[in-house]
Amino acid sequence: MMNMTPLAPDATTRIPTGPTGIGTAAPGPRTERDLLGEVTIPPGALWGVHTKRALDNFPISGTTIGTFGELVQGLVTVKLAAARANLALGYLDRTRADAIAGACQLILQDSAYHAQFVVDAMQGGAGTSTNMNANEVIANVALGLLGEKPGTYAVLHPNDHVNMAQSTNDVYPTALRLGLLLAVDPLVRALEGLHAALDEKAEAFGAILKVGRTQLRDAVPMTLGQEFGAFRTAIATEISSIKTHATAFGQVNLGGTAIGTGLNTDPRYASTVMAELRHLTGRPMAGAPDLIEATSDVGAFVLFSGVLKRLALKLSKMSSDLRLLSSGPRTGLGEIVLPAVQAGSSIMPGKVNPVIPEAVNQVAYLVAGHDMTITMCADSGQLQLNAFEPMIGYCLFTSIRTLRAAIETLATRCISGISADTARCQYLSDINIGIITALVPVLGYDTCSAIAKRALAENRRVTELIVAEGLLSPERLADLLRPDALTSPNVGRQAG
Repeated sequence: MMNMTPLAPDATTRIPTGPTGIGTAAPGPRTERDLLGEVTIPPGALWGVHTKRALDNFPISGTTIGTFGELVQGLVTVKLAAARANLALGYLDRTRADAIAGACQLILQDSAYHAQFVVDAMQGGAGTSTNMNANEVIANVALGLLGEKPGTYAVLHPNDHVNMAQSTNDVYPTALRLGLLLAVDPLVRALEGLHAALDEKAEAFGAILKVGRTQLRDAVPMTLGQEFGAFRTAIATEISSIKTHATAFGQVNLGGTAIGTGLNTDPRYASTVMAELRHLTGRPMAGAPDLIEATSDVGAFVLFSGVLKRLALKLSKMSSDLRLLSSGPRTGLGEIVLPAVQAGSSIMPGKVNPVIPEAVNQVAYLVAGHDMTITMCADSGQLQLNAFEPMIGYCLFTSIRTLRAAIETLATRCISGISADTARCQYLSDINIGIITALVPVLGYDTCSAIAKRALAENRRVTELIVAEGLLSPERLADLLRPDALTSPNVGRQAG
């Protein structure tokens, strides 16, 4: 860290004018050095030696940290908050503070800079490579604002100035949490869209009587609207759960530096940087009460991963139900018709498959697998740090991204276009032996069992046998089997 003698605090940020960082890279390659020696940085790169080492060391997934825009936003927002705090406390001079702040705001405003965040998302080092990638890009964009060439670190240094009063071990977990908060917002919006689509179908199908099923066997009647209403309720529950559990990401360990002790920071820094973070994000961000514990703890990630898995499995169950309900079209259940979105076979003409629900099923299995990976990463943390947060971040961001896309696709390409085969629902309801259950309070269990057995053996309808045996008059039977009496739990029945 640079000289810690305080300067006059001034919280006002002036953004320097000048060329943007992307346009300031030298036309040819440049040489940078670290403790291991010299490396060549290619033309146009706003990152530096530490990022280059990481590129060489981690050619793992092919997914860069820049792929996750919310993570980049989280990183850059943390760096901006730190620069403002260091300026306010007098440890960072005005020129450098304004250049760093200006660089951060440029990156936040222009997603083209995300291409400079090139380190693989799967990496060793507990996120150090990610943090250094951010430090170097911000430093070189800031140098461009100052009219300097990339790599002129004597003027503004990635570590001494951009990373002042910070460590990877508080920056990366904080940025990860902030990025996840940003990623959750569009996920919730997607779920709200799905909820609206299901609500529309629940209302439209409210009067359509159909067969309920348990263990894939005929059961008591319900309406198709009730079936879709249950889907709607499940999604409403998940929206509430995601919102509730995401609030845990608002508590961070920023200011704890290496292991949570706050080494190399002013005693006022932690509270100052948190105030800046709240101002920048508009969110109720707060410092953890025990920064040492918070630096090594990943419990919030584990818990939220479980919430995502539960959502995924509910979506998968719903998708499987849609596939069953639409099976056929001639030899399956066929109670609903899914929108035809593509040809279903290269050999069978006219075949249309439930491809959207099938895609959602597969996304759910991916999310469940990510949850297991996160569980193992959490278990492997040791002493004052969990070195596997990069994999935790990769899994969470990937799960959220794929879930959001799957949910939007399910709502717009499937649910919104579903229609009911009313005639099929009525036919299956009429021949349903399970309807006898509604008559147990009147006829008794043993009598109803005998009628059900005969109906199945003789391939006759329950209602036909009851009238034929004189057990109930047609009028009394019709009253007992009114649709509202069969499907509403609040409708009473009288024995007679």
